[in-house]
Amino acid sequence: MVAPDLLSPRTPSPSARVTTAPIIRGFGGNIPFRCTRCRSLSATPSLRASESYRLRAGSWTLGMAAGGGVGSSERDGSLALYEESLNCLSSLITRRTRADGTNKGDNFDLMFDYLKMLELDGPISQLKVIHVAGTKGKGSTCVFTEAILRCCGFRTGLFTSPHLIDVRERFRIDGVEISEGKFLEYFWWCWNRLQEKTNDDVPMPTYFRFLALLAFKIFSAEQVDVAILEVGLGGKFDATNVVQKPIVCGISSLGYDHMEILGNTLGEIAGEKSGIFKREVAAYTVPQPEEAMSVLKDKASQLGIPLHVVSPLDSGALKDQHLGLDGEHQYINASLAISLSRAWLKETGNTEGINFEDATFLPEQFVRGLTKASFQGRAQIVPDSHLRSQERNFNLGDLVFYLDGAHSPESLEVCARWFSHVIREDTQHSDTQGEQHYDSCNARQILLFNCMSVRDPQLLLPRLVNTCEQHGVHFHKALFVPNQSVYNKVGSHASPPADPQHVDLSWQLTLQKVWESLACSDKGLSNTRDHERSSVFSSLPMAIRWLRENAQQNRSARFQVLVTGSLHLVGDVLRLIKK
Repeated sequence: MVAPDLLSPRTPSPSARVTTAPIIRGFGGNIPFRCTRCRSLSATPSLRASESYRLRAGSWTLGMAAGGGVGSSERDGSLALYEESLNCLSSLITRRTRADGTNKGDNFDLMFDYLKMLELDGPISQLKVIHVAGTKGKGSTCVFTEAILRCCGFRTGLFTSPHLIDVRERFRIDGVEISEGKFLEYFWWCWNRLQEKTNDDVPMPTYFRFLALLAFKIFSAEQVDVAILEVGLGGKFDATNVVQKPIVCGISSLGYDHMEILGNTLGEIAGEKSGIFKREVAAYTVPQPEEAMSVLKDKASQLGIPLHVVSPLDSGALKDQHLGLDGEHQYINASLAISLSRAWLKETGNTEGINFEDATFLPEQFVRGLTKASFQGRAQIVPDSHLRSQERNFNLGDLVFYLDGAHSPESLEVCARWFSHVIREDTQHSDTQGEQHYDSCNARQILLFNCMSVRDPQLLLPRLVNTCEQHGVHFHKALFVPNQSVYNKVGSHASPPADPQHVDLSWQLTLQKVWESLACSDKGLSNTRDHERSSVFSSLPMAIRWLRENAQQNRSARFQVLVTGSLHLVGDVLRLIKK
């Protein structure tokens, strides 16, 4: 239950931090009250003595002694509290810096101080953790692992990053993102205590560290049987690495990413990732480049543990079913998840009722988990509901988004193979409603792209275009847009980011120049006039509007839009097209 002093009338303090507290409308009378969450003072329409706050059925409500309802004020109050929590989270966001010996791992040991402040040092040691790092596929591996163990009958907790639309996506209990009510309960429990106990020597944790602490609180309070933790960045100094004794560790495929923080070579990157290895804890990985594998093996040898290398899953082991996550690259992630799940079950003594003896097929629970797994923004296909929400018999055009958050050269190559494969299948069949048939001549492939300015488009775009060309796919046009979401503000379904009034498009123009240079060399681009090959839009909604208008004006064509280069872009697109 939420602490009773969350909203308590008090006398103003000169040292109080002043922020805007949530306003609950619909009640007479105003008295100042202290919001103990953010230590702020507000003159808010107050509650009469006969009225009280309470948390009922997982959502905030205003209760009245007379038993009357409050109508829309109930939801307004919930939204105000939720928005305030997001504002508090945003206040913790800082620019990431390299964690190394010169800054004590970006003061990594503070995480242990925070655990003590939250009285989580005991509960965290009781969690039965599966810990996964990697460059590509670590999130998918965690999703597969969670689904397998849930289908084995266990209560699961899953912590992944980043979120695409709403921060609650990062915390799943039994496969479902945490409810708004429970999120608020656990968020303010952690926030209040840290606000009270931190100081100049031990300041408030940064954004991701707070989220990791919140995950530990949620999973311990919800009494999960297994906690699957995806490393946020790196491994050795990642906030999730305060777990001292996981049940099993895994490292997915390694590649070049976040080099400004993790290092410029695969060896350096592998050294950071292998920091999650622990003595007497089984470690698993997938086939890696030689430089990376050598470092992983050396680290395992230093700790006296074997490093198990898994092979891609044979699709025949699924008993004629398909993985829940699309793409051939998912078979190696699924294989790693199988090994992690099996190791966890055996190490915790939970193998009863699970048949590991069949050498041909996977246990039935494993097959169910692998085929039911889902993960937004990774090899995801979403028909545009805006065009399909009208009368079924009136053809408004056909627009389909293919979303994948790939943002490294290796992952963009994988993304290109997936896109080439699925659109080939798509154009050979009627659309999902069975109303119209399309062939390759009537399909137009469009790229909707953005990436962070720390990335090199000279490495990203050619890898994407060349791989598509090898599979016979040529883009008709590329659209370059800035992201709607910004690094220093946490958004949600209820508070989508607003379009900025003044947008610097210099980076998008740089991306366009790289694209045009590829067009001049005729690499994987369709034979269109120069001015039609690419466009820069000042906002994502403008680009979506352009796509919809073109689909409506060319109703005999199917527009197949690949959205990639940034998970933030993918999340922004999902938010817009699912409205």
